[in-house]
Parts: sequence; C-alpha cells; structure tokens
Amino acid sequence: MADQPLSSSFGAAATAYAEHRPGYAQAAVRWALEPAPGLRVLDLGAGTGKLSAALVAVGADVVAVEPDPAMRAELRRTLPAVRALPGSAEAIPLPDASVDAVLAGNALHWFDMAVAGAEIARVLAPGGILAGLWNIMDDRIDWVAGLERVSGSAAIGPRDTVSSWRAATADMLAPSAGRVVRFGSPKQAEFPHGQRRTADSLVATLATRAGMLVMPEEEREATLGRIRAFLGSRSETAHGEFTLPMLTGVLRAQRR
Repeated sequence: MADQPLSSSFGAAATAYAEHRPGYAQAAVRWALEPAPGLRVLDLGAGTGKLSAALVAVGADVVAVEPDPAMRAELRRTLPAVRALPGSAEAIPLPDASVDAVLAGNALHWFDMAVAGAEIARVLAPGGILAGLWNIMDDRIDWVAGLERVSGSAAIGPRDTVSSWRAATADMLAPSAGRVVRFGSPKQAEFPHGQRRTADSLVATLATRAGMLVMPEEEREATLGRIRAFLGSRSETAHGEFTLPMLTGVLRAQRR
C-alpha cells in the first residue's frame, strides 16, 4: 500500500476503530454493486469489517482481505461468517476472475494503483466492478464546517467532506504515465448517511484518523482538546446525542 507509515497506523487502534468508525449507507453499497455481473465481492483493505457488514446485509458473498493482523482479528471476531485473509491490494490472495466486484471502504486512497490496478483487474470477472466508498461529513452544515476548521487536516482531510471529496478522488482510477487503462467510465455519487454521536464519541472517532494516530502525543492531545472545546461550545453538540450529518461517497468503474 502507498504511504505505508500512515496506512499501517490503524492496527494499534483496531478496537477503537471498530467501535467508533461509521458503517456505510446501504443505498451506496447497492449502487456500487449495481452493474456487477454477480454478488461475489472482495472487500479490499477491509479493516475491522465495516464495509463487509454492509455487504453481507445486501446479500453479497463476501471475502475480506486485510494486511493488518489486529484489524483482521477484530473483523473475524465481529463477522465470523466472513472469510478474512491476509493480503494487500498489491498482492491479493485470490484466483483469477474469482470475484464480481472489488469494494474498498475508506481504503482506495492507500493503494498503489500502478501495482494494485493489475491485481484488482486480475481477480475480477469480465465486466467486474471496482468501487471506493468514503464516509464524508456534510460541511454544508455550519457547525460541521466549523468543526473542520478547528480540527485541521490530520483529523478531517480532503476526502472527508462533501465540498472536497469529488475533486480529491476523481482521478484515482484515471490513467497516468505508464499505467495501463484497466477501468473505464468512472462515476461518482453520494448517498445520505448519518451517525449517532456524543461529543465524547465524536472526539474518539476523529482520534482514529490516520493523521491523528501518527501525530506526536502532545500535539494530538492539543488537537483533541480544541475539538472537545468546540463541540462543547455548540448548541447542536454540547448536550447528549446528536446525528453527525454525513454522506457515503462512491467512486465506481468497470473493468475493461
């Protein structure tokens, strides 16, 4: 995977990741799978199984591939019926043409597509689908835009908000110098979503972001302190539970 120090930071926080990260809108998962020739689905970079759970819920036959053993153990604990294998986007432990769709939940941006593109195309059946899904905050809402400003890019980055995710992901599957075009006609769509949070649990959610996990402890605590203070100052978030306004964004393309 690209950017190894960041992408390998999640294992130490596997339990917190499983507890605090949101799932995915089922409408988004259905749209991602809509053109697929069947329902054999690889959840690639599966983490603790947030996307796998959504895939099971829509009737997919799921196999999960995740490089981090702590994340994989959490997935097996919560979804014992899902086959979870060690591997990566650049070395997928599946036979040729063995799945109808490859989906990646908040993971596609970690892949080295110069290598992973060929591997993903290899395991896909003809006409198979590759889709990346991201849970994004609706920063068209005033308090969410304020939270983004206070949090900084380590906690809320360019793929994490409605205003920026399309631009940040649009070219992920596009050809580049020396790269074979393996996927055609990429499309993007967003689907309403939300997550019930308290101020404390939203702080805990943001603490699981890769940029926060690798931040020096003193800086991390200062950032989380600013976030707590902001949430405590807003009527929308200061008292009890609230819904964090979100969407699930999907980037989908078909194997050539």
